[in-house]
Amino acid sequence: MLTRDHLDHLVSVYGPPGAFAASIAWYRAGAGSVAASLAEQVPDPDRRIAVPTTVLWPSHDPLFPREWSDRIEDFFAAATLRRLDGVGHFTPLEYPRDFAAAITAAVGPHPRGSA
Repeated sequence: MLTRDHLDHLVSVYGPPGAFAASIAWYRAGAGSVAASLAEQVPDPDRRIAVPTTVLWPSHDPLFPREWSDRIEDFFAAATLRRLDGVGHFTPLEYPRDFAAAITAAVGPHPRGSA
């Protein structure tokens, strides 16, 4: 769960003038990713991502609206969608247990005592 210390840290790094705008600019500068996403075509079924994938989709993410989750099957051959209610863009901070559980379920538990 997001603690007060985590929230204070996020405010301290995104609060200074220009910091939030810079973080949005980082997304926009993603090597033409916005233009590429606008031109993206649904791949043929045999070209979809075949690796089993779990998608944790938050309910309050301003960058990735929940309505967009209806197209996951267009791009993934074996995807499991888990909707996370009450979660925003920072899922690993807001719901670390759910995030860790999804990873553990995908790769299996780490045996105790092994490196």
